Amino acid sequence: MPLTMNQEVFITCAVTGSGSTQERSPHVPRSPAQIAESAIAAARAGAAIVHCHVREPESGKPSRDLAYYREVTERIRESETDVVLNLTAGMGGDIVFGPTEHPMPPIAGTDMIGASERVQHIAECLPEICTLDCGTMNFAEADYVMTNTPGMLTAMGSMMTHLGVKPEIEAFDTGHLWYAKQLVKDGVLDAPALVQLCMGVPWGAPDDLNTFMAMVNNVPEDWTFSAFALGRNQMAYVAAAVLAGGNVRVGLEDNLWLGKGQLAENWQLVERAGTIIENMGARIIGPAEVREKLGLTKRAPKA
Repeated sequence: MPLTMNQEVFITCAVTGSGSTQERSPHVPRSPAQIAESAIAAARAGAAIVHCHVREPESGKPSRDLAYYREVTERIRESETDVVLNLTAGMGGDIVFGPTEHPMPPIAGTDMIGASERVQHIAECLPEICTLDCGTMNFAEADYVMTNTPGMLTAMGSMMTHLGVKPEIEAFDTGHLWYAKQLVKDGVLDAPALVQLCMGVPWGAPDDLNTFMAMVNNVPEDWTFSAFALGRNQMAYVAAAVLAGGNVRVGLEDNLWLGKGQLAENWQLVERAGTIIENMGARIIGPAEVREKLGLTKRAPKA
């Protein structure tokens, strides 16, 4: 398949994530105020979409607290900076098994809840986009499994569609794309879909270009996709994604560094990505054009 470079590119900034990065950089935002402030700064630097998790303000540990999501949402919407809000719906599907000879019951770190609870903050905050991790996989740590069964994905996807929130399908391997296409075929998700290709996440799809193009070639032509890679390859994947016809994701969820020995802030990563995109001859599009492209309706601040 020949490369068809994307000439009109949007940037997503993944602001904080749920990984254990809070002790590795002082720039990883923890409180709702810090997360919103970092998201707004990223938008001012050129991000059309901000993808947000929430954390416990004191410890920085990942959280599902509805009040934190509500505060982040309200702060972003009440700012003078326009941006498309994308909230994670990936929390609540974590199993950590016990020792190999006694894997059951699951041990500390397990967080398994039902579909309605996993989508509760989406129903409350009504972002324009929310993520749907479209499969189960071994995830980095030895005995941690990110769990998203077909039944769970069908239930959550149906709820998102009913709410009028566009799912961003997060695909960590080719099988996840296969099932995403089945969800569209079954009428659970609307077409054309939005997909994020997640590269280099242990133990999903590695971030070599052969695997990346296998992922790209499995995205239906009428879908919109973007892509990212973890760590040192984040900026290389800005160029790769645009060359392959896609859009771009950067941010502290995926990479803490601007350069060797230089910890990044989110706005700096967005600015660096924007420079790469423009130097390739493409144009960066903003939130209004993204809404038009993806069929989104802007949510106003609550009265």
